Amino acid sequence: MQLSVLDILIILSYLSATVVIGLVMKRRAKQGKEAYLLGGKKLPWYMLGLSNASGMFDISGTMLLVTWAFVYGLKSIWIPWLWPTFNQVFLMVYLSMWLRRSGATTGAEWIGTRFGKGRSGLLSHNIVVVYALVACLGFLAYGFIGLGKFMMLFIPWDYVSVLLPFEVPEAYIPHVYGILFTLFAMFYTVLGGMTSIVWADVLQYLIMTVSAVAVGIIAMNALSVNPLVVPESWHSPWFGWRLDLDWSGIIGGVNEHIRSDGYSLFSIFMGMMLFKGILVSAAGPAPNYDMQKILSAKSPKEASLLSGFVSVVLFPVRYFMVVGFAVLGLLYYDELNLLLGGVVDFEQILPAAISSFVPAGLLGLLLAGLLAAFMSTFAGTLNAAQAYLVNDIYLKYIKPDASNRTVGNVSYLFGIIVVAISIGFGIFAENVNAILQWIVSALYGSYVAPNVIKWYWWRFNGYGYFWGMVSGLLAAMIVPFLFPGVLHLYLFPIFLSVSVAGCIWGTYAHPPTEENVLVDFYRNVRPWGFWKPVHDKVTAREPGFRKNNDFGRDMINIVVATTAQVLLVLIPFYIILGRYGWLVVVLGGLAVCGLFLKRFWYDNMEKHEAEWQKERAGGRHKGK
Repeated sequence: MQLSVLDILIILSYLSATVVIGLVMKRRAKQGKEAYLLGGKKLPWYMLGLSNASGMFDISGTMLLVTWAFVYGLKSIWIPWLWPTFNQVFLMVYLSMWLRRSGATTGAEWIGTRFGKGRSGLLSHNIVVVYALVACLGFLAYGFIGLGKFMMLFIPWDYVSVLLPFEVPEAYIPHVYGILFTLFAMFYTVLGGMTSIVWADVLQYLIMTVSAVAVGIIAMNALSVNPLVVPESWHSPWFGWRLDLDWSGIIGGVNEHIRSDGYSLFSIFMGMMLFKGILVSAAGPAPNYDMQKILSAKSPKEASLLSGFVSVVLFPVRYFMVVGFAVLGLLYYDELNLLLGGVVDFEQILPAAISSFVPAGLLGLLLAGLLAAFMSTFAGTLNAAQAYLVNDIYLKYIKPDASNRTVGNVSYLFGIIVVAISIGFGIFAENVNAILQWIVSALYGSYVAPNVIKWYWWRFNGYGYFWGMVSGLLAAMIVPFLFPGVLHLYLFPIFLSVSVAGCIWGTYAHPPTEENVLVDFYRNVRPWGFWKPVHDKVTAREPGFRKNNDFGRDMINIVVATTAQVLLVLIPFYIILGRYGWLVVVLGGLAVCGLFLKRFWYDNMEKHEAEWQKERAGGRHKGK
């Protein structure tokens, strides 16, 4: 399906708007490092939450979600726990507040508040920078591949190939499209920094909301006149030991796709996801755009609110589109062209359904929104990479006294370099899912152990952190090659074990972190966990200091909030499939969860925020 003149005008209008935003915000971004990287910590929590949600509404992830909903039905609501989606719940309940209390600019700078500025602090700082850059490059390549696969259906290659002085093999056509739109995203990100990104994301979210509702309505109308032929268990979110989802005689190739995914033994798969997901979530945000948005919040309370707001604004809207396209794909499967290189590619369901069923005008709006989704993810990740390069390498080691103008110019240069390297990564990637599996299972496996322990155990030092990260990263690079064809999720215990061994060896081979560093960190962040020796030192200095006894409350809130998150995902399924009885049950459960969280999370957070602000004010007064 070729774009109409109206569609092209809509897309060009959106791209022009991003250019204007970048140019307008350029002056504000030049006010200094904090203005460029964190928006001056003046952006309201709801805008940061919308921006974060937009950054997660990426094309590559949406293509996967549509594929999963098409194949697994309501059981697909659990598969994104691979990432894991419920990490936002841990952030909302307590970790965003702990992280924001540091006042740091990046995750690597935050490490200094935990391990100090000596040799151990320096080593832990440097390894976070390395990890952050590898992760950012991986995510940039992941988005780059998905965008190229998506856009090649709408812009005929014949139109593009005549403009190139060389021939491009069919397998690399998506990469050419990816490069084109990557350069566009780079423009407003590099110019305007965090403020530019947030305003562009808010625009993108509005476009995506209108598009998602329209797609859902189209699917509902189609479903009203056509039967949905799927396995019976497709309609149920529940599962047994095995998946037991048999597509034989319905759509050929789906059973083979399930086998290739490795999800047939669904209980084992879920158990591994839950085990890994809890550890990843307890570690806090990875050093990417999610962490940068939290550090950009005005206060710890607003950091928690923005993390909670992400689930509320993201899941219903995103899944209204996901379920809509999955249903359209199922109803009209025979009319879709899912062949890529002569092989059925289920990742093509989303673009093929758009091409076949979305009318002119709405097509332009939808493509503009999905382009914006890519740009949002790309821009946020690029901003995070720039933050680490500028703040944690250039200003720390090369030119600490650089002027604002120099910082701006260096940020531009680093942004261009990061984009160029990520394009190279994307060109050599096999497919979207290959990159995703490596990031969420292998790379995150190396990150988990040291970043869980850093919050909850006082004795853990910078050397333990460094060797835990190094050993985990090496395992993530080597182990997948020793077990080719094995789902990376099932290798997670190996990555974790190697990393834990590095953490323990490094910790006990060296003395604890300096007492003053631990006392300042514990007093400011107030984590629960194994901090008794440090707590005793704080109370010796401040007899009225209150210990954080909220572990039990936080765990219950996490269970309730995760339940609410799952219910938010189910709402679009039941609306579009017309199962209104179950919809009423889901909405009732959501209301109960909301009332519970108001009483036991929000009100408690308000009290802690007031206490923390009062003690900070007292500390500043004593300092004077």
